[in-house]
Amino acid sequence: MEAENFDGTLGAFKGRKPFRPFTVALVDGDRFEVDHPDALVVRDGVAVYIRPGGVPVLFDHEGVSQIVGDLMGQTNE
Repeated sequence: MEAENFDGTLGAFKGRKPFRPFTVALVDGDRFEVDHPDALVVRDGVAVYIRPGGVPVLFDHEGVSQIVGDLMGQTNE
């Protein structure tokens, strides 16, 4: 994923009103759910997500395979 697309996409998901959790899938197969907008910081193609309990996850634009979320306001059941 290009750094500009990475920053813009994560920013769009983070800024949704109301906020809805979304999933980041990494190229190594790991996945995590961003459950709060203030738990994510993105800048210049690099991001840090603080998991519950204070555990940080560092990732960059090259390590993301996809970002999965509900952009249309529909829930995944």
